[in-house]
Amino acid sequence: MGLVTEVDDEGAPTVLIVDNNPMSSLRLSNLFKARNFIIEHCEDGDQAVDEYIRLDPELVVLSLDIPSLDGHLAALEMREHGGEQRIVFVAPARMADVANDAAFSAGAVAWLQKPISNETLESQWRKILGRIPDAPGLEDLDELYPGDRVKPEADEGPMPGLPLPLPMPVGGLPLPLPELVVAEVAAPVKKKSRKKWVFALLILAVAAAGAAYGLGYISL
Repeated sequence: MGLVTEVDDEGAPTVLIVDNNPMSSLRLSNLFKARNFIIEHCEDGDQAVDEYIRLDPELVVLSLDIPSLDGHLAALEMREHGGEQRIVFVAPARMADVANDAAFSAGAVAWLQKPISNETLESQWRKILGRIPDAPGLEDLDELYPGDRVKPEADEGPMPGLPLPLPMPVGGLPLPLPELVVAEVAAPVKKKSRKKWVFALLILAVAAAGAAYGLGYISL
């Protein structure tokens, strides 16, 4: 491996290294600095997708066993966003089957077994720079991770059949009724009271007449 130095060439390609293992991340950084790449780091899948969108890197080296989103899902999210970036998975030997499946699903150009050496990277370099495969896993992304991709439903307004809320007056207090409306509301009350008084007077008149008739009968 050649001398590792910081790359300050603005035209140099960028590699986004996603690994939460410090030793593995350092090893990968040194390998790609020697190949004149600008290095960017992050440690979890959620951040990796955000950084992918922000940086638009030429290459993503993505560990499968990372927190928040695993490497497979993070890669699918990246591919769903679009772009012609190459994705390389890195994984330990115990995850070889998972790495093969993930590489096919996400359209990765290769996967490398940890710990990665310069010889390992060199043996896969032509493949890494080759054609970018399709990502058939994008078609099953919602089914693969239904709980992680629940999107809030859009607010479509009140449900059909429900009355719309009445507008509140300024200040939240009821407006005073106009005088005409008050008069109309009060008028029936007065009429009802007048009827009650008339009815009472009729009863008193009948009672008085009966009493007078009775007194006259007695005097006879």
